[in-house]
Amino acid sequence: MEDDPGDALMIQVALLDQGVPAQLRVAADGVAAMTYLRALGAGRRVRRPDLILLDLNLPRRDGREVLAELKADVDLRSIPVVVLTASAAEADVAACYDLQANAFVTKPANLDQFAEVVRRIDEFFLTEVRLPLPDQRARNV
Repeated sequence: MEDDPGDALMIQVALLDQGVPAQLRVAADGVAAMTYLRALGAGRRVRRPDLILLDLNLPRRDGREVLAELKADVDLRSIPVVVLTASAAEADVAACYDLQANAFVTKPANLDQFAEVVRRIDEFFLTEVRLPLPDQRARNV
């Protein structure tokens, strides 16, 4: 979930350059992100994301709040969440891992480095990692 259109475009271009057939959904703020994700279980035809890239500095509901909601929801918590943010603050890193983020990555300022980071995230989480099928995840509350 990324509120910066420029960063969202860079992510999309990086994925396309890697030949990744990704459907990128962009949420302008934390409320829109949770509205979209909650529609997954509401009988709507919304495709469950394979991976969430989450910025911490979202308007209306910040990334920490979104992460806490995602990981508290039995239907959403198995979706891997990579916090991809401008922050390099140790307090943010610790807080995100406490909230069960799957990874924390600081956005590089350089466009080529940014594309490489996105490529590595894609390669690891969408190629290497084995995730549970949505209907096979544990239902521990």
